[in-house]
Amino acid sequence: MTTVGPATGSAAPVRLTGYARGGGCACKIPPGELEAMVAGLLPPPSAAQALSPGQTMGPGQALGRDEDRLLVGLDDGDDAAVVRTGDGTAVVSTADFFTPVVDDARDWGRIAAANALSDVYAMGGRPLVGLNLLGWPRDVLPAELAGEVLAGALDVARAAGCLVGGGHSIDSPEPLYGMAVTGLVDPDRLLRNDAGRPGVPLTLTKPLGVGILNNRHKRTGEVFAHAVAVMAALNDRASAAALEAGAVCATDVTGFGLLGHLHKLARASRVTAVVDAAAVPVLDGARESLRAGYVSGGTRRNLDWVRPHLDAGRAGEDQLQLLADAQTSGGLLVAGEIPGHPVIGELVPAVAGTTLVIR
Repeated sequence: MTTVGPATGSAAPVRLTGYARGGGCACKIPPGELEAMVAGLLPPPSAAQALSPGQTMGPGQALGRDEDRLLVGLDDGDDAAVVRTGDGTAVVSTADFFTPVVDDARDWGRIAAANALSDVYAMGGRPLVGLNLLGWPRDVLPAELAGEVLAGALDVARAAGCLVGGGHSIDSPEPLYGMAVTGLVDPDRLLRNDAGRPGVPLTLTKPLGVGILNNRHKRTGEVFAHAVAVMAALNDRASAAALEAGAVCATDVTGFGLLGHLHKLARASRVTAVVDAAAVPVLDGARESLRAGYVSGGTRRNLDWVRPHLDAGRAGEDQLQLLADAQTSGGLLVAGEIPGHPVIGELVPAVAGTTLVIR
């Protein structure tokens, strides 16, 4: 898609990333600020403190929730809400949207749809229907470009076997796109972030580094097709493999980075996570781009958030920034060994004051 430059009359490509302050999941509200916002909505911690390390609440034991049917809610910042329906199944519901992460409109739609669907897969569910969430600066960018975003999302939803049933749009100063997704999940086979146990390995199903490469793309216009392919890939097979392997604990790695999401998982599960930094897969070009300074503000905020709970060992700052890199549509982080994917560490008994150890 091109537009006509007002001064010269010449055709110029539309760089969608230039119309947004942030990009992709790096534009999330920082995790510390977000937790402060919702703190007043959470139940008092007294009953949770009675749990032993590694112990979690089962169905019907949800603290401070209005109904026992809400199996997963606000408590531990899991990937989606889960509600028991009463007929032996449960509904999983999520919403996710963000500003452009790449300049190609159709690719942005594909990535945003895969990212929204990932929350359902991260809970062990299967998506049924998605609703478009679109914000568009209609006096600045052509409507045809928004159509390309929607078309890209539809392509990915169809590949997932997920219907798309309309949605909602607004006129906004920045382009925004995502989906609200509803799916089904077996309530007895949930993947949740508070079910980790000591002695269980950790598996990561996509490489890190898309945040760094996206930041380089935004600043230089360079296109990294392999990063786009990773972001647009669904996590459906990884979710199915996790369930097949008997996993009960998982999350997906998005805007809070590997360290941020792993900190939340370890904290919720009352364990400590040990990461073998050398085993973590990284996209080609990411390390070089990091050394060149293409690090997003979101990545730095992620690292600042986890530092008080982190034993970094001998890891240098570059390595820590890579592990905290703000991902968009990243892989699943599974407590369990998943064939075909690297084991990057393990969960161990809780170490006081420390949820993360780098070795």
